[in-house]
This record gives sequence, C-alpha cells and structure tokens, in this order.
Amino acid sequence: MKIVSTVAELKKVLSSTRKQGRSVGFVPTMGALHEGHEALLKRAVAECDVTVLSIFVNPTQFAPGEDFSVYPRSFDEDCLRAQRAGVDIVFAPTPEVIYPQGWSTYIDVENVTNGLCGRYRPGHFRGVATVVYRLFRLVQPKRAYFGQKDLQQCLVVNKMVKDLALPVRIVICPTIREKDGLALSSRNRYLSESERHNAAVIPRALGVVEREFKAGNRNVEALLASAKKILSGVPEFELQYAEIRSLPDLEALREIDVPAALAIAGYLGKTRLIDNCILEP
Repeated sequence: MKIVSTVAELKKVLSSTRKQGRSVGFVPTMGALHEGHEALLKRAVAECDVTVLSIFVNPTQFAPGEDFSVYPRSFDEDCLRAQRAGVDIVFAPTPEVIYPQGWSTYIDVENVTNGLCGRYRPGHFRGVATVVYRLFRLVQPKRAYFGQKDLQQCLVVNKMVKDLALPVRIVICPTIREKDGLALSSRNRYLSESERHNAAVIPRALGVVEREFKAGNRNVEALLASAKKILSGVPEFELQYAEIRSLPDLEALREIDVPAALAIAGYLGKTRLIDNCILEP
C-alpha cells in the first residue's frame, strides 16, 4: 500500500494504472475510519482493479462553531484498517494541496441541499460538493463509494455528477450498524456511556416507521407522529428534524406514493447524529 500526500505523487502512482486501462475505485473519507468505512473499502477492492482511499478533514464543509478542530483524527490506525481492507493507495493531502493559495471556486448544488441537514448546516454541502469534485478530478475514478447513512450527501454528489457529466459511477452502500441498530459514525466517539445508550432511540424510531410502512401506512403525518413519539421517550435527545422526503429530489410529501426516505437528525449532548431509512412503495 502506498501513502501519498501531493498531487504529483498521486499522479505518479496512478500513471501506470491509467496506461494499463485498469479501473480505479475511490472511497473519500475524513478519516477516523470504522467498520462502515471498511465495508466501503472492501466493496471497492472487490469491484475495481485499484482502490484509492482519501483521508482529508475538509475545512470548507464545517460551519463556524462546528467540530472541525476536534474532529477525530487517527491516521496511523486508519492506514492499518486500509491495509487490512486491501487498499492500494492512501491519498492524505493537506488543505493547501486541495485548496491552493488563491482558491476561489466552489460548487453549489441547488434544491436537493435546501432541506434536512442543508437547512441547519449552511454552506456544508457547498464544501462537500467542492471537495468531492476536486478529489474526483485528481483521482479520476471509475466508481466512487459512499455510505447510505449520509443520504443527503449521496444525493448531492449524484446530482453534481449527473449535471456536470462526470465519468464516475456513484455506488451507495448500506449503512453498517452496531448490535442495537445505531449507525456507525466517526462522531460516535464523542458519546458518553449514557449518551451512547440513549442513541439507540434513533434506530428504534426508524424501525417503528418501517414496520408501519410495511403494514400499509402511507400517510406521512401519521408515520412522523410515530417516529417522534419514540424519540420523545428519551428526553436527553434533542430532535433537530424528522422528515419524510421523496427520492432522489427530497421533495415534501403527504402520502408516500414514490420512493422516499425518513431522515432523522438530533443531538445527544454536543454530538450531532443522523440516520435514515428508505421507504419504497
């Protein structure tokens, strides 16, 4: 496994791959890898000739007052995980490599960024779209792998790829969960023991809605009421939003007659958690 940090080094290690016409799979991350990331990496390794992992805590997707400065960083451990998964190249640039001096170009994906996390994290998806585009241009993958837990991010990237006709296929992989259903996340490291216990309320709420939906309930108001009843059972959980939106456009619905998703976000202490489930009639 090769570890590179500059554009020149990345181009050099990928040059023979391109000349040989071998396929490149790409998993962009901010590090602090867990089993969810490992699942993405293993799928990329299985489906592509060469797998590239990027580790870059992207400053442009954090708003002032968010957790950029304390976001978990575990580079050596991340590289060991990557090696175990079969990664060929780790690209770990500095901010100066991704955003050279004088950088002033950003990508805004409209509409699909308006609600859900976009409403509460202004500028977040602008930063996500810009860094992903920049990384796609550098790595030039055939496939790029993302986790369903960050569903709105997946949809934003998909829309950007479609609108800009980028030659990369976005592969959305299932959310990997703990035994109690909590979605794996690098930010779970922030949770205290009691907060970690209470966090299981999110997958419980998703599960209740999934069961009601499978039983025939298609009314958005009723399904959301069921979710919020479960969530309110844990007073420590500060709900930011629980919404059902259409896929892939994230439009509001009254009845679920098209593919949709229930998305939940909220806080336990200072830790923001998100999760979702797909509701497909």
